[in-house]
Amino acid sequence: QVQLVESGGGLVQAGGSLRLSCAASGSIFSINAMGWYRQAPGKQRELVATITSGDSTGYADFVKDRFTISRDNAKNTVYLQMNSLKPGDTAVYYCNYKMSRGPFRYDYWGQGTQVTVSS
Repeated sequence: QVQLVESGGGLVQAGGSLRLSCAASGSIFSINAMGWYRQAPGKQRELVATITSGDSTGYADFVKDRFTISRDNAKNTVYLQMNSLKPGDTAVYYCNYKMSRGPFRYDYWGQGTQVTVSS
Protein backbone atom coordinates (compact mmCIF):
# COMPACT_ATOMS: atom_id res chain seq x y z
CA GLN A 1 0.00 0.00 0.00
CA VAL A 2 1.11 3.52 -0.77
CA GLN A 3 0.22 6.62 1.21
CA LEU A 4 0.50 10.18 -0.02
CA VAL A 5 0.55 12.95 2.56
CA GLU A 6 0.14 16.53 1.45
CA SER A 7 1.04 19.69 3.31
CA GLY A 8 1.51 23.38 2.73
CA GLY A 9 -1.97 24.63 1.98
CA GLY A 10 -3.53 27.58 3.71
CA LEU A 11 -4.91 31.09 3.38
CA VAL A 12 -2.95 33.71 1.49
CA GLN A 13 -3.66 37.11 0.00
CA ALA A 14 -3.73 37.64 -3.73
CA GLY A 15 -0.20 38.02 -5.06
CA GLY A 16 1.22 35.81 -2.33
CA SER A 17 2.95 32.45 -2.51
CA LEU A 18 2.53 28.96 -1.12
CA ARG A 19 4.53 25.77 -1.49
CA LEU A 20 2.73 22.45 -1.45
CA SER A 21 4.47 19.18 -0.65
CA CYS A 22 3.37 15.60 -1.19
CA ALA A 23 5.40 12.78 0.34
CA ALA A 24 4.90 9.15 -0.58
CA SER A 25 5.48 6.27 1.82
CA GLY A 26 4.80 2.56 1.90
CA SER A 27 5.39 0.04 -0.86
CA ILE A 28 6.77 2.46 -3.41
CA PHE A 29 7.83 0.99 -6.69
CA SER A 30 8.46 2.51 -10.08
CA ILE A 31 7.13 6.08 -10.15
CA ASN A 32 6.37 7.10 -13.71
CA ALA A 33 4.97 10.54 -13.08
CA MET A 34 3.73 12.84 -10.39
CA GLY A 35 1.18 15.56 -10.69
CA TRP A 36 -0.97 18.14 -9.00
CA TYR A 37 -4.68 18.58 -9.61
CA ARG A 38 -7.19 20.93 -8.10
CA GLN A 39 -10.92 21.06 -7.58
CA ALA A 40 -12.87 24.19 -6.83
CA PRO A 41 -16.39 24.05 -5.36
CA GLY A 42 -18.91 23.07 -7.99
CA LYS A 43 -16.23 22.35 -10.58
CA GLN A 44 -14.54 19.25 -11.90
CA ARG A 45 -11.05 18.27 -10.85
CA GLU A 46 -8.50 19.70 -13.27
CA LEU A 47 -4.85 19.09 -14.00
CA VAL A 48 -2.45 21.76 -12.76
CA ALA A 49 1.04 20.41 -13.40
CA THR A 50 2.92 17.18 -14.03
CA ILE A 51 6.50 15.94 -13.85
CA THR A 52 7.73 12.68 -15.31
CA SER A 53 10.44 10.31 -14.17
CA GLY A 54 12.64 12.00 -16.75
CA ASP A 55 11.90 15.40 -15.20
CA SER A 56 9.81 16.63 -18.09
CA THR A 57 7.23 19.09 -16.83
CA GLY A 58 3.87 20.24 -18.10
CA TYR A 59 1.53 22.97 -16.92
CA ALA A 60 -2.02 24.04 -17.45
CA ASP A 61 -2.21 27.34 -19.29
CA PHE A 62 -3.80 29.05 -16.31
CA VAL A 63 -0.72 28.48 -14.10
CA LYS A 64 2.13 28.85 -16.60
CA ASP A 65 4.87 31.20 -15.41
CA ARG A 66 3.33 31.28 -11.92
CA PHE A 67 3.59 27.70 -10.62
CA THR A 68 6.59 25.36 -10.64
CA ILE A 69 6.51 21.62 -10.06
CA SER A 70 9.59 19.80 -8.82
CA ARG A 71 10.53 16.52 -7.20
CA ASP A 72 13.01 15.06 -4.73
CA ASN A 73 13.55 11.44 -5.68
CA ALA A 74 15.44 10.61 -2.50
CA LYS A 75 12.47 11.73 -0.42
CA ASN A 76 9.77 10.47 -2.82
CA THR A 77 8.31 13.93 -2.63
CA VAL A 78 6.79 16.25 -5.18
CA TYR A 79 6.41 19.99 -4.68
CA LEU A 80 4.31 22.73 -6.18
CA GLN A 81 5.63 26.25 -5.76
CA MET A 82 2.77 28.67 -6.35
CA ASN A 83 3.54 32.35 -6.89
CA SER A 84 1.40 35.32 -7.84
CA LEU A 85 -1.66 33.57 -6.51
CA LYS A 86 -5.09 34.74 -7.59
CA PRO A 87 -8.53 34.26 -6.01
CA GLY A 88 -9.32 31.95 -8.93
CA ASP A 89 -6.63 29.58 -7.65
CA THR A 90 -8.75 28.81 -4.60
CA ALA A 91 -9.39 25.08 -4.55
CA VAL A 92 -8.51 21.80 -2.90
CA TYR A 93 -5.21 20.65 -4.35
CA TYR A 94 -4.51 16.94 -4.76
CA CYS A 95 -1.25 15.21 -5.60
CA ASN A 96 -1.19 12.17 -7.82
CA TYR A 97 1.44 9.49 -8.33
CA LYS A 98 1.41 7.16 -11.30
CA MET A 99 3.33 3.97 -10.65
CA SER A 100 3.92 0.74 -12.48
CA ARG A 101 4.99 -2.77 -11.59
CA GLY A 102 5.52 -4.96 -14.60
CA PRO A 103 2.47 -4.62 -16.86
CA PHE A 104 0.33 -3.09 -14.12
CA ARG A 105 -0.36 0.61 -13.63
CA TYR A 106 -1.47 2.24 -10.42
CA ASP A 107 -2.84 5.66 -9.54
CA TYR A 108 -2.52 7.04 -6.03
CA TRP A 109 -4.03 10.23 -4.65
CA GLY A 110 -3.34 12.42 -1.68
CA GLN A 111 -6.09 13.48 0.69
CA GLY A 112 -6.13 17.04 -0.61
CA THR A 113 -5.02 20.32 0.90
CA GLN A 114 -7.08 23.50 0.86
CA VAL A 115 -5.66 26.61 -0.77
CA THR A 116 -7.63 29.81 -0.27
CA VAL A 117 -6.60 33.06 -1.92
CA SER A 118 -8.28 36.21 -0.67
CA SER A 119 -8.68 39.34 -2.76
